[in-house]
Amino acid sequence: MSIHESIIDTIGNTPLVRLSRLHPPGNLVAKLEYTNPGGSVKERIALAMIEAAEASGELRPGGTIIEPTSGNTGVGLALVAAVRGYRVICTVPDKVSQEKRDLLRAYGVEVVIAPTEYGPDHSDSYYGVANKLASEIENSFQPNQYYNEANPRSHYESTGPEIWEQTEGEIGVWVAGVGTGGTITGAGRFLKERKPSVEVVGADPKGSIYTQGPGGEIHQYEVEGVGEDFYPVTVDLDVIDRFIEVSDEESFAMARRLPRTEGVLTGGSGGLAVEAGLQVAREETGRLVVVIVPDSGRGYLSKLFNDEWMASKGFTT
Repeated sequence: MSIHESIIDTIGNTPLVRLSRLHPPGNLVAKLEYTNPGGSVKERIALAMIEAAEASGELRPGGTIIEPTSGNTGVGLALVAAVRGYRVICTVPDKVSQEKRDLLRAYGVEVVIAPTEYGPDHSDSYYGVANKLASEIENSFQPNQYYNEANPRSHYESTGPEIWEQTEGEIGVWVAGVGTGGTITGAGRFLKERKPSVEVVGADPKGSIYTQGPGGEIHQYEVEGVGEDFYPVTVDLDVIDRFIEVSDEESFAMARRLPRTEGVLTGGSGGLAVEAGLQVAREETGRLVVVIVPDSGRGYLSKLFNDEWMASKGFTT
């Protein structure tokens, strides 16, 4: 019988799908991470970070996991914690959709909302609040996906090898949105070790530090879960060959286009990544371009798939 012992065993081995209706030459391929059990790529790092903490003794039986997140990492942690018997508290920025907040609570997560406008060093930011809770709660563990090397390592050990095997080594370009940088760094490092000619391209929202630089015009943007206003330890910029800047409007337009042309329902960060991937795929149709679609669009129905919300933000539909 083919029966998994727990939901954890179903994480990974996500499919590749050719986006040939979006790009008829057929060299643009999406890795659909929303087919993971919790609906996003972040389950990979959640499992890796928890297992590393259990092995080191940082996370002990009955412990509390505390993490600042835009939602998906929290779901991944909650999914694994449910099986392993841990309590989870997530601090989230107030721009996170109501659907994501409700989803976290459905998994039993205690959700604490913090203002988006505060920088990571501010005590009232969602990073600062998480740090404060971790210092106050006994037997607690903060995975800290921005500094935890288990983050990129999980993609080096799973995402990269999957793409290599699924494309039979024919991949030419690897495209991913860059937040913590774990996905693009880990998978990119693996792929370049196997094939040095693979180009690694980061998709970045307009206003993020990756394309603006530390002295640039860093500002808030509407796309969730991607881009940063600081450089996380988990990103290796030497692995990334170039960045493509994508605006909120371009990201949302692509996210709305995908379910109607390809049946692929993703969020703003998925739209951002596919938009960047499409630009690359058009440059040279002989190269196979693999782009990661990090999560489902079901967490954004009240936002980018809502015409009134789009209009309120000045975006066309």
